[in-house]
Amino acid sequence: MPVFYKGELFSGPGGMSKGAQEAKVIDPKTGEVYRIEHLWANDFDADTCKTFGKNICGDEQDPSVHLGPVETLPIGNHDVLPDIDCLAFGFPCNDYSQVGKKYGLEGEYGPLYSYGVKAIREYQPQFFVAENVGGLQSANEGKAFIQILTELEECGYHLTPHLYKFEKYGIPQARHRILIVGIRNDLHEKGIDFKVPAPTTPTPDEYVTSKQAITDPPILDFSLNHDIPRHTEKVRRMLSFIPEGGNAWHPNIPEEMRLKVKGARLSSIYKRLDSKRPAYTVTGSGGGGTHMYHWAENRALTNRERARLQTFGDAFEFVGSKESVRKQIGMAVPVQGAKLIFEAILKTFAGIDYEYVNPEPKVQLEVLRKKQTNKAAKELTSLV
Repeated sequence: MPVFYKGELFSGPGGMSKGAQEAKVIDPKTGEVYRIEHLWANDFDADTCKTFGKNICGDEQDPSVHLGPVETLPIGNHDVLPDIDCLAFGFPCNDYSQVGKKYGLEGEYGPLYSYGVKAIREYQPQFFVAENVGGLQSANEGKAFIQILTELEECGYHLTPHLYKFEKYGIPQARHRILIVGIRNDLHEKGIDFKVPAPTTPTPDEYVTSKQAITDPPILDFSLNHDIPRHTEKVRRMLSFIPEGGNAWHPNIPEEMRLKVKGARLSSIYKRLDSKRPAYTVTGSGGGGTHMYHWAENRALTNRERARLQTFGDAFEFVGSKESVRKQIGMAVPVQGAKLIFEAILKTFAGIDYEYVNPEPKVQLEVLRKKQTNKAAKELTSLV
């Protein structure tokens, strides 16, 4: 039975791992089952590690889940972190996100991808999956992404980066993320050639809506992490004037109730979901007004509703306070999105054909390098 044992850095609550756990492929010729098994993981947040342990390992305190900064993780100590067949790492996106100052490699979190590179060099897994926000491609004027891809390639891997728009893959959320799949060169030379899986819901009329995700099937009152948020009368009244899809600056809101904040009219502040469309991106940070709001009821979403938008099953229990859980859900990779990627990888190794599309050109290393070269040439010409 072909089993790939997985290590994971920056694991979050387990969206990537749950997707990997659910991904199974049966070889029609031999009946062999290709699957992925968790071996070890790391995250710096205590509640997150407990959530991961509880749901992926069956124990909040499972010793295979290592709590602490990745800088202190004993990468290369094979007694603590044994050999692996694959590595997953959704390295922190804070410095690459479209929201914020986009410090990129110059930020506090930007350089942390290098620990993924270190683990790949040390363990030489058969494949890896790295994930980050779409803004990664433009951080540091595009130089950060080129550096990251170059270092990963130099580890001895054939890379397939792609900007996945998850609403095109049945995820009830407009979540756009770059995923880089790396196949070790010796395997790629033998024909293990990963292709980007084709979208399963490619057109807007096929998208799964936020309402479908949250109401079908209905979430039971006693469901895990489903405490209904409480709001002041002022907030509830303001929400009553906002139609679905609208936000805190909708013209329906009486002048005396409008927020006195400049430069944020297109933001997600007090933004209601549109019941006929996928949700906007679920996030894990932000103060009042950024918690995602129900399309009809005058309240923010519950954490279970947010988890539905991230395609976590209702049996997946998050550990921690409401705000801790909200953060965990927002940082996660959608379970079903991860499952789809891992299934495509398993099919690749099993030699099973599947529908695929060409990777997004603008995130390919050769395209990025050419763009930088042309930009440098233009700047040089302007100085002459």
